[in-house]
Amino acid sequence: MHLCLPPRPCPSSGQTSFANTRHLFIFFFEDQSNCSEHLDFALLLPFTSPNLALHHKVATMVPTPFSETPEEEPLAPTVVVVTPYSTGCCIAKEIQNRGYRLICMWSAGFSEVMKTHVPKSADGLMWDLVLDEQDTLEDTANLVLREAASHGMDVVSCICGGEAGVDLADALSEHLGLLSNGTAVANRRDKKVQQELIKEAGLRSIRQVAGTSFTPEVDDFMRKESYPVVVKPLDSAGSDGVKMCKSYEEAKHHFLYLLNEHDMVNGGECHEVLCQEFLKGTEYVVDCVSRDSVHKTVMVWKYDKRPVNGAAFVYFGDIPVDSETEEAKVLIPYARRVLDALGCAHGPSHGEIIITEDGPCLVEMNCRAHGGDGIWQPLCRALTGGYNQVDATVDAILDRETFDRLPDKPVSPFLSNGQCVDLVSYKTGTVKATPGYSIMRLLPSFVCMESHIRPGSKVVPTVDLASDAGTLVVMNANKDVLARDIALIRQMETASVLFQLEDEDEQKEAMVIQKVLEKQKSAASTLGRPRSKSIETSTTRHRRLVSHDTPAMFMAAKHI
Repeated sequence: MHLCLPPRPCPSSGQTSFANTRHLFIFFFEDQSNCSEHLDFALLLPFTSPNLALHHKVATMVPTPFSETPEEEPLAPTVVVVTPYSTGCCIAKEIQNRGYRLICMWSAGFSEVMKTHVPKSADGLMWDLVLDEQDTLEDTANLVLREAASHGMDVVSCICGGEAGVDLADALSEHLGLLSNGTAVANRRDKKVQQELIKEAGLRSIRQVAGTSFTPEVDDFMRKESYPVVVKPLDSAGSDGVKMCKSYEEAKHHFLYLLNEHDMVNGGECHEVLCQEFLKGTEYVVDCVSRDSVHKTVMVWKYDKRPVNGAAFVYFGDIPVDSETEEAKVLIPYARRVLDALGCAHGPSHGEIIITEDGPCLVEMNCRAHGGDGIWQPLCRALTGGYNQVDATVDAILDRETFDRLPDKPVSPFLSNGQCVDLVSYKTGTVKATPGYSIMRLLPSFVCMESHIRPGSKVVPTVDLASDAGTLVVMNANKDVLARDIALIRQMETASVLFQLEDEDEQKEAMVIQKVLEKQKSAASTLGRPRSKSIETSTTRHRRLVSHDTPAMFMAAKHI
């Protein structure tokens, strides 16, 4: 038996061609070998008695167009993420969770070490393709299109995955004809260019000078400007290389150090240095996500920065700011005007702004998501009622309808209490154990923690984000409990008992921890995890943690 789909006849059968019909004809043939060569589809059955009842039977089909070739599978929608690290990996993971395929594109010269910077919250992230930037933009674009086509992918978006990927992402997305901030504003992430653009837009900007060498212009600025001044790399992230200099000699020395000796935290060398007036005031962050120049504020933060370990701007934490406060009412519209001035119409942004006596003034606008490994995600979801910058970014590039439904700014008041806490080290040495970290995980306000510190790690006193001892998120409906937990963390820091170094006396460290914890005895009923799992009652958890840390040091936790 053969299934013969017209209009093609079977020459060896002698049957008539039914070219003008839309029926499926079922034929039986004694000679199956010749006929099957000419049929597009054949089901061969032996010519035996049970099949005779079907001989010459015609089965009517529902009229459908006929195709001689099988339908091709649709191409899989795919997003290119340029230089993904830190929060960029979290964005990629969310894209993957929504069913899209992923191409990782590494910018030329990006640090091999930084390529491994994948946060815990992005566990399970899988790249379908990993490509490297080519010598020219056209070659890079052709590589993306060629590799995508050969793997059944349709590139629907191209975004940056971190500060080091902003320029290539803008150029590549524009070249591919995708949603893009484009290249009309040349080098928009250049801090000097940013200040010039916002000044042209009539916004408060910083007095400044920049140079690829110590030029007469730089020298003149440093001699005439009031001190202190801020000297920093023109292209950096976080507090990388940023220093407040109190004299001409100190400013010149740091300027030359950055040009000749400093290695950028994002990889590469510092090619140009910026010297700016020192802005007096409190520094804030405005995180936005944009689509077609509609800027939605997803969170406002206040930086907790303090002078410590000889550095002027050490991060101690990020504190959420209610969107209806007087500060937020000034910051939000200013940040949106900055984004317009810089031509940032699409995607996430992370703007650092100081409120001075003259009003808000931009420190820098990062045309990418808030960093910190995206550890703030669960906190933001709890505060806002279910979304954060990562979610909103994916909505903006892939789901316009959902993005349009997002609030213009976060709900007020917040639906919970919490903050990000940056851990500060006061020690130098090799880590033997981390008892303080284990204690923090048992606090009732603890949510999550990211830290590179492990037994065997080298630690130094914290002077910037690159040398911090980790970040944790704390959150609690009870503001008093939250405050006590943060106070305990700070006491463990200043007592230098977050971790034990190899050359330190274990028993002495245990006594220090005990003294710190005894200060919290008045809060014994609230410290710990929820009461059913408190430090005092959760014996199993306590023993498990003791096995991973120095016993004598951790046993002091029983005295909370």
